[in-house]
Amino acid sequence: MSKPEIIGSMRSTYTRVVRMVCEEKAIDHTMTDVLLGAPELAAIHPFGKMPVLRHGDVELFESKAIATYLDKVFPAPFVLPSDPKLLALTEQWVSLVNTLIDRTIIRTYLFAYIAPGTPDGSPNRATIEAVMPALREQVAVLDKAVARGHLVGDSFTLADINLMPLLHRLKIPPEGAAALASATHLSAYYDRHAHRPSFVRTEPPAGAPRRAA
Repeated sequence: MSKPEIIGSMRSTYTRVVRMVCEEKAIDHTMTDVLLGAPELAAIHPFGKMPVLRHGDVELFESKAIATYLDKVFPAPFVLPSDPKLLALTEQWVSLVNTLIDRTIIRTYLFAYIAPGTPDGSPNRATIEAVMPALREQVAVLDKAVARGHLVGDSFTLADINLMPLLHRLKIPPEGAAALASATHLSAYYDRHAHRPSFVRTEPPAGAPRRAA
């Protein structure tokens, strides 16, 4: 069987999710590091977002679809539970993070630092202050959800894989670091899972996250 090729930026949170799936499952793969707008992305994703996957004659975009494919095609350990209830809960948390929490923490809060749109390039304080109530509310929801050590059941699933790169970015600016530190369960959850080999081996280089899917 040919090796899967992941195409994206190693700074992208969602590219990291797919890479972590490969690491958790010990999938021999190729990582092709490209910038946003690269032709390799546009050849697969209709809007040129990352990551994308090539595996033989299979081409996929969207991190959740790629992760599901890799989990089904390659053998255990599995990151998607077989139990219907646990699988549904995993899908639930992946969806919530991707559709709401990512938009708050990455696309609004973090981008107020890395793409502020201010004349002098300084952080956009108005955007930061405006988003902080929603950020703190969502951190509180996550803090409660991980009180038992995982988002779903008692094993490390795609729900956890999907959240960890986002938390890694959250703790970089000061307000995000303070919000995470004040969330007792969530900060312990992050510290515990940050030692997983899949997380350590996919540590991104310094710099801004790339837009992902």
